[in-house]
Amino acid sequence: MQKQSQSNPTLIMIGLLLGGFVGMFSETALNIALPQLEQQLHVNTGTIQWLVTGYLLMVGIVLPLSSMLTKHFTTRQLLIFALADFMVGAAVSAMASTFAVLLVGRMIQGIATGLILPLIFTVLLAIYPPQKRGSAMGLVGLVIMFAPALGPTIAGLILGTLSWHWIFWLFIPLLAIALIITLIFMQNVSDVTKPKIDILSIILSSFGFGGLVVGASLAGDRGWGNPIVLLALAIGIVALYVYARRQLKLATPILNLRAFSFKKFSVGTILVMVDFGIIMSSMYLLPMYWQKGLVVPVALTGVLMLPGGIVNAIVSATAGRLFDNYGAKYLTRLGFALSFVGAAMLIFTTTHSAYWYVILAHVIIMIGAPLAMSPAQTYGLNALRGPVAADGSTILNTLQQILGALATAIATSLLGIGQHASHATGATAFVHGTHYGFWFTLALAILGFCLSFLVSNQPEKSIDPLAEKRHPERAAAEH
Repeated sequence: MQKQSQSNPTLIMIGLLLGGFVGMFSETALNIALPQLEQQLHVNTGTIQWLVTGYLLMVGIVLPLSSMLTKHFTTRQLLIFALADFMVGAAVSAMASTFAVLLVGRMIQGIATGLILPLIFTVLLAIYPPQKRGSAMGLVGLVIMFAPALGPTIAGLILGTLSWHWIFWLFIPLLAIALIITLIFMQNVSDVTKPKIDILSIILSSFGFGGLVVGASLAGDRGWGNPIVLLALAIGIVALYVYARRQLKLATPILNLRAFSFKKFSVGTILVMVDFGIIMSSMYLLPMYWQKGLVVPVALTGVLMLPGGIVNAIVSATAGRLFDNYGAKYLTRLGFALSFVGAAMLIFTTTHSAYWYVILAHVIIMIGAPLAMSPAQTYGLNALRGPVAADGSTILNTLQQILGALATAIATSLLGIGQHASHATGATAFVHGTHYGFWFTLALAILGFCLSFLVSNQPEKSIDPLAEKRHPERAAAEH
């Protein structure tokens, strides 16, 4: 990757960030509309959640290929294609009248997001020096974290006056602006080397990540013991195992998994995955709890979700700068501890919980999750140098999105299990089901807090392991 010396690198990032905002916004914007879509499209909860997990499925399939694609196409070409593709997917979804067409539109959008997310980090690592990456990552965190938090609010306001189709119509002008900005300011930041493409790795990657997401998603409707669910999960696990072994043996792998030889990168990636699982599970369950548990109108639900979104934006924007000053050690611990408190509060909700109590629980989670996210990302990526840095960005984003899909599917499954386990009916049974889902959010917060004690503010040797084998004298100098 070639470093770019730019007087104003933020201009290069604008199109990427706007495209990333729409991509992350779309991950949760439909959550608030799911109860309405169930009725209008005549499907059940297990099926309707495919609008979330189907989108994430495509993101998870495309993301592992992004590192390879940046070696065959310029960053400018990839971003232009991604933004145009997203506009097509949004138009298909906006004009959809059936579940199948809507799902196709969502999956087309997922392809675009799978391209945009890793490009954000690839470009950031190329144009910002290490001492400024924390602040730059804070700006990215504002996009990555604020967008999914803001999604339900804007979608709720739209649904209060218009139909769900307008959620997708809203995407198109934002994407058009991003495309125009990209055409004016975007520059290439990596070399096009066009290495040989390993088709088997692409197939294994698609079956591996796809099998896990499909299996977990089907479990929400059919149960974890269903033969099809077990088969999909088994295919996913086996394919990923073979894929990983193959990447470690290839001279030019699709994805350089040797990045995991750096402890800090491994720890940072796991923390990001867990943190995103907290966000996706809680943001999937909370809008439905407002509507089906507390019987709040959809427009008001969007307004009640707004305080958490605003707090999320403030914390996301400042977390990167805090990392520059204090490192990731205590920020990640505090972030997961606060997420634990917020999730625990949601477990004690009822059909008569005060609005302020639920809003407070949401706000606490929206302080904790972004407080841990940006420092964990920067902590992991700063451990990498050279060509492996781009692969590290792809790995981190891929696993983040895969766990987001799995977390949504698991939350859906637990919601159904909790409803069936309840001896009540209606809103009471639904609230009982959400408690099962929030227990999962709580478990993730506990896991993240425990893993945060592996974070160290001490510097780590940060070179490309492949370069160390080829140039031991250079490696020794960098050490």
